[in-house]
Amino acid sequence: MIKHAATRPYNFPSISLKNPRINHNYKQLLRSCEDLKSLLQIHAQLLVSGIKFDDSINTHLVKSYSLFHKPDIARLVFDFSENPSVVLWNSMIRGYTRTNQNREALFMYQKMREKCVKPDKYTFTFVLKACTGTLNLEMGLRIHEELAKEGLESDVFVGTGLVDFYCKVGKVDVAKEVFEKIPDLDVVAWNAMIAGFSQSLEPFEALRIFYKMQLAGIEPNLVSLLNLFPAVSKLSSVHSCRAIHGFVIRKRFPHFVLNGLIDMYSKCGDVDSARLVFNRMFGRDDVSWGTMMAGFVRNSCFAEALELFDCIKREKLKLNQVSAVSALLAAAEIRDLEKGREIHDYSVRAGIDSDILVATPLMTMYAKCGELEKAKQIFEDIPRKDIVIWSAVIAAFVQNGYPKEALSLFREMLRGNLKPNKVTVMGVLPACGETSDINLGRSVHCYVLKSEIGLDVSTGTALVAMYAKCRLFSFAHTLFSRLPQEDVITWNALINGYAQFGDCNRAMEMFHQLRAAGHYPDSGTMVGVLPACATMNALEQGTCIHGQIIKFGFEADIHVKNALIDMYAKCGSVTTAEYLFNEPEFTKDEISWNIIISCYMQNGRAKEAISAFCQMRSEGVWPNLVTIITILPAAAFLAALKQGMAIHAYVVHTGFGSNVLVGNSLIDMYAKCGRLDYSEDYFDQMKNKNSVSWNVMLSGYAIHGLGKAAVAHFHRMQETCVEVDSVSFVSLLSACRHGGLIEEGRKVFHSMSLEHQIEPKLEHYACMVDLLGRAGELDEALNFIQKMPMAGDAVVWGALLGASRMHSNVQIGEIALVHLVNLEPQNATHHVVLSNIYAQSGRWGDVRKMRKSVSSMGLKKTPGCSWVEIKNVVHAFKAGDQTHPQFDKMRRLWNDLHEKMERIGYVADTSCVLHNVEEEEKESFLFSHSERLAITFALLNTEPGMPINIVKNLRVCLDCHIAIKLISQITGRKIIVRDASRFHHFEKGTCSCNDYW
Repeated sequence: MIKHAATRPYNFPSISLKNPRINHNYKQLLRSCEDLKSLLQIHAQLLVSGIKFDDSINTHLVKSYSLFHKPDIARLVFDFSENPSVVLWNSMIRGYTRTNQNREALFMYQKMREKCVKPDKYTFTFVLKACTGTLNLEMGLRIHEELAKEGLESDVFVGTGLVDFYCKVGKVDVAKEVFEKIPDLDVVAWNAMIAGFSQSLEPFEALRIFYKMQLAGIEPNLVSLLNLFPAVSKLSSVHSCRAIHGFVIRKRFPHFVLNGLIDMYSKCGDVDSARLVFNRMFGRDDVSWGTMMAGFVRNSCFAEALELFDCIKREKLKLNQVSAVSALLAAAEIRDLEKGREIHDYSVRAGIDSDILVATPLMTMYAKCGELEKAKQIFEDIPRKDIVIWSAVIAAFVQNGYPKEALSLFREMLRGNLKPNKVTVMGVLPACGETSDINLGRSVHCYVLKSEIGLDVSTGTALVAMYAKCRLFSFAHTLFSRLPQEDVITWNALINGYAQFGDCNRAMEMFHQLRAAGHYPDSGTMVGVLPACATMNALEQGTCIHGQIIKFGFEADIHVKNALIDMYAKCGSVTTAEYLFNEPEFTKDEISWNIIISCYMQNGRAKEAISAFCQMRSEGVWPNLVTIITILPAAAFLAALKQGMAIHAYVVHTGFGSNVLVGNSLIDMYAKCGRLDYSEDYFDQMKNKNSVSWNVMLSGYAIHGLGKAAVAHFHRMQETCVEVDSVSFVSLLSACRHGGLIEEGRKVFHSMSLEHQIEPKLEHYACMVDLLGRAGELDEALNFIQKMPMAGDAVVWGALLGASRMHSNVQIGEIALVHLVNLEPQNATHHVVLSNIYAQSGRWGDVRKMRKSVSSMGLKKTPGCSWVEIKNVVHAFKAGDQTHPQFDKMRRLWNDLHEKMERIGYVADTSCVLHNVEEEEKESFLFSHSERLAITFALLNTEPGMPINIVKNLRVCLDCHIAIKLISQITGRKIIVRDASRFHHFEKGTCSCNDYW
């Protein structure tokens, strides 16, 4: 190799034996080499010259080859040396450490000792570096013993190497002992100690060493600061950030130190200060942009991160890997597929798209945005896929909710004869658990045991979690007991497994066993055990866990805080959930907002849910997929159409529209907001419909009373080979009962078991009772109930009672009430309905008895309440409420409308007023019905001709139904009312229900 190089024509000074200056010039010549070819040329000429290679020449050659990262050639030089000196041995050992061939360096040291060459302090320094590189604690301890015998432990160079070694192997306490024995500490030794504590569990000690260093008269340098930054980041101490920031300004460090400040501020949660540092920087480089973008993403400021990406693109700056990764993560979190594609294109132009650091978040972004095929295509386009990229794509699919696709990729990887490593195993086991693929899970378990991976704490925990998710708790416990050691995370896997599958008592039992075994719970334990309390509705136990959270100092952990809020919300303690959520020091993420929105929805407070959603947006937190699915039912419940449409616009912007769950929620929202036409349009445009999509549309036809349209839709389902289920028949029968399609309803009900092998449930029987009852077939309805294969529930008997009120049938109404009192003794509504029947029949004595009975039992009637959305604000009105600021104007408007209604023949139907008082007084009661208050308010506060949407929690009474028809005629307004039963579209004096509801 060397002889071949010597034949090449390089113009260097000739070297010969006759040249007396050869021994003086060769060092200068070797130092002048700027590349490997030059070095080979000089080496060749030295060989040709016939000069005797002494230790000095060989040492310079070894050093030179090492500088060009060619330790193999350096080793050839070394091996041809006779009796190499300690300096030459040191040069060779150092050459190996420079190229991270630390095992070779340690081998050379052992060979040196075998040759009885006595090491000097430099030998120990280089060998300690090799021990550090291999994390070889045993060898490092032997070296420590040797240099202690030589009295070199207190030498600043050797001592610093020891400090660095012990810090890197996690023995920071030993490092500190060595550090304190060094009499003359220099800045390098102090920096090593700062770095050690920064990476340890005692980051505060790094700050103490930094201050102590200055007291000792040692001026910190750039490395001191760079080593200190991770400690401050771990402490999340903004105060320390500012102190160090001041130090940097006073000492006038190079401007690129500001990149470290940006990173430090961001990791401490003060992203605003980080942005100030960034904005005031002169000469920002691509590292500055990348660090700032990473800081924004870390603090969930995704919009700000994408704004910086736009600046990079606009100013045609270099896009490095960190910037690209941060931008992709931001786009993925807010599901902005369009922006993700833009970042992808820019990465391609920058030539970094195939870099594994960029390719992985690219795949993740497309996976999160539902573009699985694109994610797979990026993966396929990566050349020379190794186990690292396979592991990355499998993890990306698993973490984004596509376990089946992840398993498919894993099997494809195996077919390519690639052996999974520990990372692959840790990625695929959760997918086995999510899909309950126990056969593959067991195969992976066997592979772990037979391969070099082995069963350690991490793989053992992943296996325990997999078996727990597959509900094979006996296997999980057996494996758990056989682990060489288990940590709290392993216990958490069992606790979470039991909690997720509803065996909450067992989850709590495992929690107590964890404590009894002497383990301290961590934040993950608390996150696992709190849902168990929520599922059991065990508020007292949850409060006890809350106490332990405070005791162990986990209350600042955002995941624990979110789990606590969720527990209190699900246990009905909304006030406590709100208190925790609104604590000033609580930095909320999107999960926190999702929990509080869900809390309001679970407790029937849709208005507060929408308010929380708006506040979430105003505080710069981007709603995610869960947020959208949670908030759309709130807009649907309140018929807040404008809010719903605003959410729809956000869905389009973020690319969530391709998600079938969001699509189904939008169909439902528009239907419940009275815009069935929008529901139909969206349904027709959906590419990925499932059976739920069809059922939601069917339900929309039902609540609008469009029986024939529902039947036609049901036939389309069958023609399209969509599987109909129990829910489909509930919606279809409901549509038939609202549309008065008696014969169609009978046919549908009988076809369930005969044609579709679906046994009717109580809800189907309830629909049939209501269908027959509304049609006046009360005797048939009662007979139908008596022939049911199961006992009727409150919904069934309630349907019969409602039909009895509709047809003023006291006898059957009384029969229904007897059953309802047994089923729901605390529900006053049933007594009120029978009171209505008595009032309609003029039996005021029975009305008084019924009212007295309700009063004596302490029962309360659910007050009527109506909602109307005006200018994006939802206004609520309760029956009889006269406290509204505009009540006087509303009263005057109603009086004017009442006069006009009487002129066209309106006569108040006071049969629903349960008071034996004068007719005039009864009419006054009628005006206080909540829907009339809402309508008069809407007429006062909207432009003429605008439709009015009202939502009412109870069924519209007969007189209100008549009155609203006339109001629509007088005002020329379309008035849409959604009551507890269905939609009524009032227009030009008629109603869509055709007076059948």
